[in-house]
Amino acid sequence: QVQLVESGGGLVQTGGSLRLSCVVSGRSSSDYAMGWFRQAPGKEREFVAASKWSGDSTDYADSVQGRTTISRDNAKNTVFLQMNSVKTEDTAVYYCAAGVQWRASRPDHYTYWGQGTQVTVSS
Repeated sequence: QVQLVESGGGLVQTGGSLRLSCVVSGRSSSDYAMGWFRQAPGKEREFVAASKWSGDSTDYADSVQGRTTISRDNAKNTVFLQMNSVKTEDTAVYYCAAGVQWRASRPDHYTYWGQGTQVTVSS
């Protein structure tokens, strides 16, 4: 059974940076395209970033493009999300997801999900 466990959330000040990690167990992370999503209170889950199986192609939501990097270390079955210049609107629970479709920005395109990690950006 595939399990995803996120870590790295917490309280960050506006303009600061955050780095989230997602460890994949049960199968190799290289079997999956990996995505990051987030969900703020009262809002739908939204796409943040995705990485192709090998990590040589990435995709980003417009709202985070240019200040966010998704990367992966398949040898360690780990995917990362680095976000710089954070804003209060980045506050959300961040989820890691694994699926078999590349450039999948819809949550229903992903099969496996982590439990989420809370990120709060304070002004």
